[in-house]
Amino acid sequence: MKIIKPSKFNFKIESTSAISQQFLKRNCIDFEQAVNFVKQLPYSRNADKNNLTTVFIDACGTCSTKHALLKQLAIENNFTEIKLLVGLFKMNEINTPEVAATLKQNKLTFIPEAHCYLKFENEIIDATKANSKATDFIDDLIEEIEIQPNQITDYKVDFHKNYIKKWLNENPKIQFSIEKLWEIREQCIQDLS
Repeated sequence: MKIIKPSKFNFKIESTSAISQQFLKRNCIDFEQAVNFVKQLPYSRNADKNNLTTVFIDACGTCSTKHALLKQLAIENNFTEIKLLVGLFKMNEINTPEVAATLKQNKLTFIPEAHCYLKFENEIIDATKANSKATDFIDDLIEEIEIQPNQITDYKVDFHKNYIKKWLNENPKIQFSIEKLWEIREQCIQDLS
């Protein structure tokens, strides 16, 4: 899969809607500048994932809030070719070194993790962190589905937990309950912040 720079799918921000106006206030006049702005924000959970402007208020975001915000920006500006995806990948010490100690402590080689990103013409845009790129997870991608910005909360969590239940049933040697595995996963997310 080829990785592209945002300029291939750039558009001017012209909408008077809320998200567009927030970017314009921060001197982001096109999508490329918006992507770069979001990439520079620290990785951290937001106070209210249901309100995408919280990314501006908190001056941070996760893969979910950052990419949902950018997808909403595209929607507001009638640029429908950009898709918001949630992919499940095998989070391990190679693609996510920050979680190595937690995985090792729990005798896991990987844990299925949900990751949000954007796609344009089958090419990935990852604005999670300043140095994020598709190669960080694409080789370990299990599956992906398209979602809408309002599905980054309950829908995404349910999709993720349902996969973990299935994975645990298919791997009986992993002796964790869904609750315990989710707790380990939460520690991994803390390791990333």
